[in-house]
Amino acid sequence: MIDTLVSYLNESTTAVFFGGAGVSTESGIPDFRSSAGIYSHKTYPYPAEHMISADFFYAHPNQFYDFYFHEMIYPDAKPNAAHTALAKLEKMGKLKAVITQNIDGLHQAAGSREVLELHGSVHRNRCIHCHAPYDLAAMLAQRNSVPHCPKCHHILKPEVVLYGEALDGNVMERAIAYIASADLLIVGGTSLVVYPAAGLLRYFKGKHLVLINRSHTAMDDLADVVIHEAIGEVMNKVMAQLTTI
Repeated sequence: MIDTLVSYLNESTTAVFFGGAGVSTESGIPDFRSSAGIYSHKTYPYPAEHMISADFFYAHPNQFYDFYFHEMIYPDAKPNAAHTALAKLEKMGKLKAVITQNIDGLHQAAGSREVLELHGSVHRNRCIHCHAPYDLAAMLAQRNSVPHCPKCHHILKPEVVLYGEALDGNVMERAIAYIASADLLIVGGTSLVVYPAAGLLRYFKGKHLVLINRSHTAMDDLADVVIHEAIGEVMNKVMAQLTTI
């Protein structure tokens, strides 16, 4: 399987990577739906999906931020082997773009340049009133309370896509364009159950589809190669072979 993926990468001229929460679990960031995932936590008064909705943010900002800072923010997380391999593939000219459902910014931290963040980023935040921008450090400085804008004193909101909010249309258009023009699509660390992001795969008309995920996905039967292993381990093996060719 690794040999085949390496051969696909060597043949490809427009490879694209599409990834989800499983890409960052090896960096110590939990996913959402596994037995140890964020949605399995029972210590909050509401279901996690409800607490990270737009309606909940505006109605209960204190409880929203209690959950957000404890469950969604991992400032000490570092890029893992998957992130660094993808950044290296881009630098080698073998990867056109990374399309991610993650909000942690680890692809950029690893050195990837063309990163399309479908669900936004914890590193971008704005005042809901004056729209002044703030980075993650500014948010963390107020993590023991609801973050407020120092300029106008209104609440700050992370630029992440909460339940009930639409994905950024421009980002989606760019993601569709990359996938539609790709000759190789590598999908990793995602169960492909979150829409509309998972629906992007229908735009792929290229030569080879590769799925890398610890567990089975509904798209496995459509792929040329399916690898049920941790993506960091897989990408380590891929890079070891690529660099020796």
